[in-house]
Amino acid sequence: MNTDANLMYEWKDLPWKRIERAVFKLQKRIYQASLRAEVKTLHRLQRLLLHSHWAKLLATRKITQDNGGKHTAGVDGVKSLSAKARLVLAHCLQITRKAKPVRRIWIPKPGKAEKRPLGIPTISDRICQTLVKFALEPEWEAKFEANSYGFRPGRSAQDALKAIWRCLEQKPKYVLDADIAQCFDRINHQALLSKVATFPLLRGVLKGWLKAGIMEKGRLFPSDQGTPQGGCVSPLLANIALHGMEHTLQKVCPPYRQKQQGKWVYYRLNVIRYADDMVVLHADLDQLLKAKAVLETWLQPMNLELKASKTRIVHTLEAYEGAAGFDFLGCTIRQFLAGKTHSRAYRDGTPFGFCTRIYPSKQSLKTHQQALKGVIEQHQAACQQALIDKLNPIIRGWANYFARNNSSAAFVKMSHLTFLKLWSWAKRRHVNKSRRWIAHKYWKVDWGKWDFSAGKDSRLSLHSGIKIKPHIKVKDTKTPYDGDWMYWATRMARHPEIETRTAILLKKQQGKCNWCTLHFNSEDKLETDHIQPLSKGGKDRLDNLQLLHRHCHHQKTAVDLYG
Repeated sequence: MNTDANLMYEWKDLPWKRIERAVFKLQKRIYQASLRAEVKTLHRLQRLLLHSHWAKLLATRKITQDNGGKHTAGVDGVKSLSAKARLVLAHCLQITRKAKPVRRIWIPKPGKAEKRPLGIPTISDRICQTLVKFALEPEWEAKFEANSYGFRPGRSAQDALKAIWRCLEQKPKYVLDADIAQCFDRINHQALLSKVATFPLLRGVLKGWLKAGIMEKGRLFPSDQGTPQGGCVSPLLANIALHGMEHTLQKVCPPYRQKQQGKWVYYRLNVIRYADDMVVLHADLDQLLKAKAVLETWLQPMNLELKASKTRIVHTLEAYEGAAGFDFLGCTIRQFLAGKTHSRAYRDGTPFGFCTRIYPSKQSLKTHQQALKGVIEQHQAACQQALIDKLNPIIRGWANYFARNNSSAAFVKMSHLTFLKLWSWAKRRHVNKSRRWIAHKYWKVDWGKWDFSAGKDSRLSLHSGIKIKPHIKVKDTKTPYDGDWMYWATRMARHPEIETRTAILLKKQQGKCNWCTLHFNSEDKLETDHIQPLSKGGKDRLDNLQLLHRHCHHQKTAVDLYG
């Protein structure tokens, strides 16, 4: 076993460009072997990757340098590793069937009083899990169903919403809005390992992590079921556990057609899943009820069941059981009656008679409004610049998420409510001043437009200033492991949650990092860097900015500081 005494090179001197390319080529071969169903070749390549020193180095960098949880310790208390410690850990890393217990912490669910349990593995176990994910993910990306979107590389919530819109585009349907109760915490270990169907070493490693136990307040509790939320490989295992749902339901409810008013009408079951949230759509209520019964039976071997309080059947256009439309991934999806000017038409020119709308749900609006209110109240005594710096990321992040839907009215409403909160904030600071004085101090008024501004280059980004753009759904068969870099680099620049400045830099750099010249992928952590540092006279302008990987940014900063 190597120690720091016989290491002949440093972390920064490693050939990272060659390492990333070599690991990706091996992952691409695993993906292709899985597509061809060559099991022996697949397992041989996975063993090769698991024992690859370069793959261990790359997994170590992802956990100890790129990942935001690098400052969070497991039960052993190890965190925030130095460059030398990373190198030693990568050299000593061994894939074994023994794992340390996870550290249990509780985090609040957004907008809810209940909390979600997280299991934090040790850093060494996280690196091993990342290494296993390197080997398993390409295999299952070749197998996963087209309409599975959660926790998959290159796919987002907007893709799931766009898929729903396509299902509802030409026909109103009944919808089974379903949620699996405690999906991560109740998965049957034996059924999951049987479904993974991998070679004995990897099966034993996965079983060791699943059975490692949970440490909470100094006490060790057994983990007889479920995959701990917080582990690097847990989302992938949850997707594997739910794989096959779409195929099973479509097999039980095959497509058919009927002739209505002289036209053939096609009926098809659609299943859209994002992690453990799913919707099943069909124009025939009897077929949907049949699919629900089959789904409940299909989940039983995994020890899973539908959550009764969050599972219901609705209709997208007409009120069914007292409601029309449904909420999914923070959006309300509903259809409204419309005439010729507000609805699309069939090929023969006959209007649909309805329009499909996807917009922020009431709960999303309420949660965002409370978040803005909390920030403003916490900054009663702060300067205007500090308040703007705190509000802008919250507003942009929320607005960019919903900017691919019919959110114009919601954005106008949120902009108005934000203005009222800011006006109250300003009046409270200057109780003896007039409205005109307050307006001229904190707002720049020009041609009827009020900008909450602290200077020429500092202003609040209002929701109504975010442009609404249609989202381009990911192709069903595409995956980052297919090697089509032009497709994925172009798609990253169009991602709904990427800021305008970042998208411009991505297009300018053709989807490549200017430091290592490798293409960005969907899981990379991107950071904006000043080509000429501000400390050396550089300007904060677009022509002096570039996008780099987080680890490349660290290297570039070290060069700027020390030469």
